[in-house]
Amino acid sequence: MNKIVLNFGLLVFFLSMMFFSAQNLPVLDVLLRSFALFIVVTVMTAILVMVFFKSVGKAIYKKAVQKQESLMMGNDSNEH
Repeated sequence: MNKIVLNFGLLVFFLSMMFFSAQNLPVLDVLLRSFALFIVVTVMTAILVMVFFKSVGKAIYKKAVQKQESLMMGNDSNEH
């Protein structure tokens, strides 16, 4: 997943380089703005991916616990 986040950040970096260079900015300004945008987008995307995976993991865990409890309840009722 880290490769996907990094590749997305690089895509934003190169697209922002084209966008800023089309505005006839100096080369150093284009590089600095594009690099800053790359860092922000990559960090924010990584945070979003981590939050998404944690929420999916919690949902799967809750579902597994509920299924296990329902199986245990089903077994208890059959024994009596």
